[in-house]
Amino acid sequence: MTDTPARWTAASVYPDMWTDPDQDPRNSDGVSPDGELATLQDYLRDYRWTLRMKCEGLNPEQLARRSVPPSTMSLLGLLRHLAEVERDWRNWISVGERLPGLYGGDDGDFDGAVGEQPVVDAAYADLAREQAATDGALAEHPDLGERLGADGIAVRELLVHRIEEYARHCGHADLLRECIDGRVGQ
Repeated sequence: MTDTPARWTAASVYPDMWTDPDQDPRNSDGVSPDGELATLQDYLRDYRWTLRMKCEGLNPEQLARRSVPPSTMSLLGLLRHLAEVERDWRNWISVGERLPGLYGGDDGDFDGAVGEQPVVDAAYADLAREQAATDGALAEHPDLGERLGADGIAVRELLVHRIEEYARHCGHADLLRECIDGRVGQ
């Protein structure tokens, strides 16, 4: 007997996929969008879906399960971290008073990721709220070359940075999920 879960996938059409194409909410609108802004938004949306998919079907204890010591990383911590990051990106583009952090000081987003249903529910709510707020703030600036905030960050740079952040953490989520229950797939 071993504590290592067996690898598995829910996909039957393409065994290297997370789920079958007809069950996959990503890229379900047909051909890719035209234009740079729409393409960037499409990639961001798909990475957001991927992160949620990697968390689906797990209980609070599983979502809060840490990777390997001394890391504090967990799927729940990633949800909280990305909510925190979305909020901080709004600080980059505004010139007003900075929004406070959601979870306290250094590593609070991961340290506070405990396996309790209210913490999980709050993490999903925080992430949805912060994503919508950042999306709303950026919707007011459709010119990708426009520079915002005190540092003059280009809208394009911010969108690409957001995609990079989600993509990197989706890679972490792949490994975290596989360690929890063995489920694999892109």
